[in-house]
Amino acid sequence: MQKFILAASLPALLLVAACDNDVERAAVGAGIGAVAADATGNDPVVGAAVGAGVGALSDDL
Repeated sequence: MQKFILAASLPALLLVAACDNDVERAAVGAGIGAVAADATGNDPVVGAAVGAGVGALSDDL
């Protein structure tokens, strides 16, 4: 499972970095966070919240 998460992290990060503004990055980050949390057996709502925060703050990549 750890290899899956690592393999999915880079494309997800590049997808978030390709968005134009903070709202787009937050929305994509929330989606990625929810899917990743559900795939690892965690709460998707928490994953979406964390993903949205990371997405909104990842404009310096």
